[in-house]
Amino acid sequence: MKMNKHINKIMLSLDVIILIAGIALDQWTKAFMTQLLKDKSAVPILTDILELNYVENRGAAFGMLQGKRIYFIMIAVVVFFVIAWLLLKLPLEKKYRKLHIALSIILAGAIGNTIDRGLKGYVVDFIYFKLIDFPVFNVADIYITVTTLWLAVLILFFFKEEDFDFLRKKEHLNPNDDQ
Repeated sequence: MKMNKHINKIMLSLDVIILIAGIALDQWTKAFMTQLLKDKSAVPILTDILELNYVENRGAAFGMLQGKRIYFIMIAVVVFFVIAWLLLKLPLEKKYRKLHIALSIILAGAIGNTIDRGLKGYVVDFIYFKLIDFPVFNVADIYITVTTLWLAVLILFFFKEEDFDFLRKKEHLNPNDDQ
């Protein structure tokens, strides 16, 4: 029993470390790229394939919903609470570790972009795949997109429906309540 409590503390600590490190890396890359690229020409990394290009994105992916800052912040707050609730409900057993990690990374991305929207009114984007003319994006976007795909694969192929029964169970403080 004592070992389980120790493992639980480690799991919760891992969630917090991933969250803080993810947000810090995202914010650092945005600050660094702002210094490096703002009001300057794009910097080619791989000629005609990949470049660094400073963009102030006041919308969502592909330039949708430009100027809807409050809308994005409200959605981010809902996402934050849903993921936080899931992290708190998710068992701290080893088999759920990848889910903990995935949810923590997605949350870090959502918080990273929300910080930008809240403080600046826009999100700093700087990675541009010129070859396919893909919208400019940032580290938080990578967290959210790649990890959401990873999360979908985990849920669809590595877990069974009954692995998520903990979401349906009502917790009772008093075991005699059912009588």
